[in-house]
Amino acid sequence: MSHDTLPRPAKTSGRRTPPPDKPSRRRRHWTRRPNPVAGFGALIWLVIVLIPVYAMLSASLTGPDQALTGNPLKPPAQPTLDNYNTVLHSGFWHLLSNTAIVAVAVVGIVLTLCVPLAYAVVRTRDRWSGAAFRLFLLGVAIPAQAVVVPLYLLIAKLDLYDTLLAVILPTAAFAMPVSVLVLVGTLRDISEELYEAMALDGASALRQLFRLTIPLAKGGISTVVIYSALQAWNGFLFPLIFTQSDEPRVLTLGLFNYVSQFGVNIPALLASVVLSGIPIFAVYLVARRALVGGLMGVGGK
Repeated sequence: MSHDTLPRPAKTSGRRTPPPDKPSRRRRHWTRRPNPVAGFGALIWLVIVLIPVYAMLSASLTGPDQALTGNPLKPPAQPTLDNYNTVLHSGFWHLLSNTAIVAVAVVGIVLTLCVPLAYAVVRTRDRWSGAAFRLFLLGVAIPAQAVVVPLYLLIAKLDLYDTLLAVILPTAAFAMPVSVLVLVGTLRDISEELYEAMALDGASALRQLFRLTIPLAKGGISTVVIYSALQAWNGFLFPLIFTQSDEPRVLTLGLFNYVSQFGVNIPALLASVVLSGIPIFAVYLVARRALVGGLMGVGGK
């Protein structure tokens, strides 16, 4: 074979193309580019949120005679813990235990009823389940203030007035519509092939619920737990209307202990607000990722 018939190598450009499995330098720079506008907006929002919290903490450390004098954003000249001592020795632990009982009971009722209900809505493909789901969601559009009089008559006929059950049952009922909506959106994201595989193995519907659905729906269940616990912890209308004595009183009604006919003990009131918000805030910090993830799943397929 002559030298002229040898194949010539193909001409290549001087630039080297990056490997297909590695992103180019320009793309990495684009995805990591800072956004100063978003950062500035987040900083402004953080300041807006922290200023009331700081003012509340600062006022809770001042004396009763200094609560309404001076600059509210100025640190207290002589900080004191007497207000917290007053709150802790004024029946705070009794109020806290009642509120915890209400919150735990509401969460238990909501999970016990809403998880099987959402499972039935997702797995039952007929018009009756869809109609029941839409009818159930009407509770989202009904405010508690609109039905407080019928609820009062019902609670009185059942002999539940002035008990913790009078607070637990309505609170759980009004937390269920949103909870079902969250759980249905979460369960619809579970692949149909997983249910078919378990059905081929002979698993019943009850076993599929406990072995497949509940483990894969932890995000939505965590969201429901936090939402219903917040509803129970911060509830004010039902404890105000359906209780009267000190025995079933909860934290939101305990704030009235610092309101008298002649004035308001503002530092003690704010100290009570701070102490009552610590437990539920700690729960939120632990499960905030699951809360956001579960709410994002509401608009699922």
